[in-house]
Amino acid sequence: MPFKILEKKELVPTIHLMEISAPQIANKAMPGQFIMLRIDEPGERIPLTIADFDREKGTITMIFQAVGKTTMKLSNLETGDELLDLIGPLGNPAHIEKFGTVVMVGGGVGVAPVFPQARAFTEAGNKVISIIGARSSNLLLWEDRMREVSDHIHITTDDGTKGHHGFVTDIVKKILEDKTAVDRVVAIGPPVMMRAVAGVTRPFNVKTIVSLNSIMVDGTGMCGACRVLVGNETKFACVDGPEFDAHLVDFTLLMNRLAMYQPEEKVALEKYKCDREGCIC
Repeated sequence: MPFKILEKKELVPTIHLMEISAPQIANKAMPGQFIMLRIDEPGERIPLTIADFDREKGTITMIFQAVGKTTMKLSNLETGDELLDLIGPLGNPAHIEKFGTVVMVGGGVGVAPVFPQARAFTEAGNKVISIIGARSSNLLLWEDRMREVSDHIHITTDDGTKGHHGFVTDIVKKILEDKTAVDRVVAIGPPVMMRAVAGVTRPFNVKTIVSLNSIMVDGTGMCGACRVLVGNETKFACVDGPEFDAHLVDFTLLMNRLAMYQPEEKVALEKYKCDREGCIC
């Protein structure tokens, strides 16, 4: 059954929100889980984290950045269009309970999957300190929604156009050095950011969780493309994760694997743009 797009809009440059009618998925979705999406019959399947869900409306919300062929193609769809396939919810839900003080760290489009967890941690009675960052103020995502579910929020921008001039790790380090009692850190964003957060929290021995859904291809444990080393054990990000202890993840291997298909991804994107816009050979 096709899945209808009920709302689609660009939140900030290149980052889009899409609300989709998917009652069965919405009824089961939990923070931290993801879906696999296919636009049409010849299209590839891609993983996208469930940024929000509404059980009463029967909808799920996805936020994605148009960077490759499929996400670029997805960004060109409009309200009323339909997707061929949605599979989910997949992956293990985030571990939500009352820990005490939880620091939520979102970088770039990673703020979207951080949001439902921040909301769930707040509802579970935790004090939630959120740190969200972007390259520039015009790329900050869901600041208003994050404020609604956080006791305190810190903003960082690489260029200093809003909030702290620097990186999310600067704020994480400051909070820990100020001897704030932090019981858990959750960081979602680019792998280099998640690795940096893990490096900051490790000396303080604070449990730190990261989400590795970006490495997935199949999403159901069959293809093996999402293999990661966690504590020197091979894990599949899709069925064993997507969340893992950041201090045990081999980020070097993770980033090397993420780069494996870049040449093919570049060719596919160029061909898509050429077919859509026309090329002069």
